[in-house]
Amino acid sequence: MAEKQTPQGGQRQLTVDDLQSEAREQLRRHNWQAAAASYQQLLALNPEDEAAFTGLALALDGSGAYEQMLAVSEQALELQPHSALALACKARALQKLERLSEATIANDQALLLDHQLALAWLNRSGLQILQQRFPEALRSAERALELDPSDARAWANKGTALLNLNRLSEALEAFNQSLARDPDYLFVLQMKGELLRRLGRPQEVRELMHRALQLAPNDPLSLSLLAQALRALGEMEELFEVTSQLTRLTPGSLLAWEMHMRALRSLGRFEEAIEAIERVLELDPHNVRFWTIKADNLYRLGRYREAARVAGYALQLAPDYRPAQRIHEKAVRLMYQHKERRLR
Repeated sequence: MAEKQTPQGGQRQLTVDDLQSEAREQLRRHNWQAAAASYQQLLALNPEDEAAFTGLALALDGSGAYEQMLAVSEQALELQPHSALALACKARALQKLERLSEATIANDQALLLDHQLALAWLNRSGLQILQQRFPEALRSAERALELDPSDARAWANKGTALLNLNRLSEALEAFNQSLARDPDYLFVLQMKGELLRRLGRPQEVRELMHRALQLAPNDPLSLSLLAQALRALGEMEELFEVTSQLTRLTPGSLLAWEMHMRALRSLGRFEEAIEAIERVLELDPHNVRFWTIKADNLYRLGRYREAARVAGYALQLAPDYRPAQRIHEKAVRLMYQHKERRLR
């Protein structure tokens, strides 16, 4: 038997019932490591305790240890091949490991055995979202919530389906419901941030992403959403700091380099912006708008001959693009004015 500290400082033996009760309580509180430890104690006492294996699988799900979750689920199924919960745990692990065909088969088996299993409906909604079957995903998430309205993940799936169906106010409510149950749910913070960005509420996006970055300081999606909010708010100093970090983390991101370039230009740092523009053009070499920005940057640095040449190239891509025409005309005019002064 395991031991537990008593209020008087002594030790008492924990019964199997005590351990089971403690494990369930830790699972309910989302104390994943403590729950896993309790289930491992139960398995040390009884290596054939199928319920302890499934409980451990649920704890591993909460901590994101999906390879271990899959192994533990399969051990549970060796003991009880017709366990709907073990099959649903296996399906969830396979889904998170991006083995979607296997996940679908295991989850369908779970639902055949128990049509009232909330986890299996949650899994089905997640798989349908990945398959972009959003109306079906919405129905599955709602079924999961009928069976377990406390599950933040089911609210998240409902919100994601609604967001993709462009039902934005309903999606926002679903994300709020999810965060009410799990305030530190990073995925939902990001999805809500994306929704608020679409609604044109950048100040709220900024606040939400600062919270998300407290949980995951180097998360590229949170940084990207924060950068887009800062750009909309005109907060260029902070935007520069965020995009400096974002371009280090995602050197192949066009959006990151474009926002970094725009931050530098807005701060009047045109020499530094040259390198950022070059990175943008490496990633999108046929975009007339970016060539025009490069020409404008050179113009602002007084490099009129180069500006005229680059604007000319932009006009080869799009002869009627007025911004490129204007910069080309200005750059050529000043280039000849400077030449005339030198000749006097």
